[in-house]
Amino acid sequence: MKLGINGLGRIGKLTLWHHVSRQFFSEIVVNLGRDVGQGLHDIAAMIEKDSTYGRLSMYLHGHKGGRVIENLQEDKGTMTVNGVPVTILRQARNPKDIKWQENDIRIVADTTGVFKDPTADPDEGWGSIRGHLQAGAEKVLLSAPFKIKSKGIDMPDDAITTVMGINDDDYDPTKHSVISAASCTTTCLSYMIKPLIDHFGASRLLSASMMTVHAATGSQEVLDRVPGAGATDLRKNRSILNNIILTTTGAAKALALVIPEMKSIGFIAESVRVPTSSGSLIVLVLNLQDELENPVGRTLINSIYEKYAGTTPYLEYSKEQNVSSDIIGAPSAAAVIESTETHTRTASISVNLEKLNVCNLEPGNAPPILEVPVTQAVIYGWYDNELGSYTNMLGDLTVSVAEKLV
Repeated sequence: MKLGINGLGRIGKLTLWHHVSRQFFSEIVVNLGRDVGQGLHDIAAMIEKDSTYGRLSMYLHGHKGGRVIENLQEDKGTMTVNGVPVTILRQARNPKDIKWQENDIRIVADTTGVFKDPTADPDEGWGSIRGHLQAGAEKVLLSAPFKIKSKGIDMPDDAITTVMGINDDDYDPTKHSVISAASCTTTCLSYMIKPLIDHFGASRLLSASMMTVHAATGSQEVLDRVPGAGATDLRKNRSILNNIILTTTGAAKALALVIPEMKSIGFIAESVRVPTSSGSLIVLVLNLQDELENPVGRTLINSIYEKYAGTTPYLEYSKEQNVSSDIIGAPSAAAVIESTETHTRTASISVNLEKLNVCNLEPGNAPPILEVPVTQAVIYGWYDNELGSYTNMLGDLTVSVAEKLV
């Protein structure tokens, strides 16, 4: 089976790295949709070298790795990468015009970050994620959360958001054609939340909030520049090299798609960008209904994660003191729990029932006060938002979908 990759940005390039290493697919066809530099040799040089992860040869074979990109043929747009035939398409930008059918491509990973609306018409504007299906693909994986632009439109029945190991069983190969792999933050967050819901139950989680301290992305500016007409967030045009920048994340909305129990829990998600190339951190704060006699402590929280990590390759429980560079490239887990920094605090919260309008009081009677024990837990989870976490998870999902093709 062959794999199609649309886009050769950060996730597209690293997706290619993942699959030439894995060698599940016999061939890979990458659509760039435009000419690059002086030709195929410049594309090969861009694939081979990476400022964050080093050279592809070292990624594949360590310091003894030799040349891994060979047999370049400019006229055909072909090369072999680690022995895997790779074809580069440079003609079409609109998904519906890409020659997937001519190249026998049945499954496509769209990594452009442009085509996120599963309801968009493939024949309008710049195109749509559905254009890949029109061009001959049977399944399309999106390396980003879905984003429906028109209000009031429901998610199509053939579209689904999945995270490997969390809800990938919800994928129905006879029904779903467009699959979102959520985001790097949602992927990490799901592995921080799911073990706690499984242990305590959603009803004991009173509220939750998270802050992701996130590495820079390609949408940010290297130097300050004038914002475009109508821009409302001026911070997006400030230099990521020099600033911590407040921004937004759709992790809360996407999380409810992969863990439906989150719909009943008050949840806030925030994000800040920092001047690092990869390696990000989620700070998760939870409020649990507890008991004063035997409150939840850090030992219990950590034991839940340690036990869960033993059941899946996608969660790592760490007893080390990590920094962000330790996470880059490895391990291939969705989340790495920094157990040394788990903290809890239990206190009795006084609730005035009169304010809640849940009881009728006689005039002159004192309002009843309900004492509710609540434990606040703070949990830290690392993730490599590019290769080590997200791209490897996307690769596993891609192979899983491919294996179910009939």
